[in-house]
Amino acid sequence: MSRLNAPYAITPHLLLRAYSIGLFPMAESAEDDQLYWVDPERRAIFPLDRFALSRSLAKTVRSGRFDVDVDRDFDAVIDACAAPAFRRERTWINAEIRRLYRELFDLGYAHTVECRRDGRLVGGLYGVALGGAFFGESMFHLERDASKVALAHLVARLREGGFQLLDTQFITPHLASLGAIEISRDEYHSALELALTTKADFYVWPKNARVTGTQALATLEN
Repeated sequence: MSRLNAPYAITPHLLLRAYSIGLFPMAESAEDDQLYWVDPERRAIFPLDRFALSRSLAKTVRSGRFDVDVDRDFDAVIDACAAPAFRRERTWINAEIRRLYRELFDLGYAHTVECRRDGRLVGGLYGVALGGAFFGESMFHLERDASKVALAHLVARLREGGFQLLDTQFITPHLASLGAIEISRDEYHSALELALTTKADFYVWPKNARVTGTQALATLEN
């Protein structure tokens, strides 16, 4: 994995430029105030036409167990992603990451998908949209399957909106079970270059219009 230190102030626009050439930022820990750039030799992506929608996950999505919104409460989502969780006692989301992605959210580039039950935020994810590429950053769940439902809704929205690339950075067994694959750095850069020339619309389903599980499944199963 290539790693470059960033000894200068990073602005939201510099961050967008970094994404456009295949880099993304990380910190050693939440307490560290420094960031470094990462350009993995192997990159994990979700082929948008091959999301692994199991029968049980489809049933959960269809059931409407969770109310799913986008871009309703960015701060709550990144706070939850940064919180200690099962099998994750430490996080790389530091104050600088919070600042940068909050500014990207205010500029309209960062987005969330949020799952609620009885009004309580129980799962979700956030990432960055640029052209026809979406760069997934982190996700969390407080109830079983909530993050999977958020991801299913994200994939459906990206497919409906004409996106070409869903980047998830590093492969994990959990992501692989949902259809994520690894590609080489060169393959990723080629896919990214193509995606950035594509016009896509994250709000193909309007921001304030709640998308039902049935709507999402209609796109995923098409």
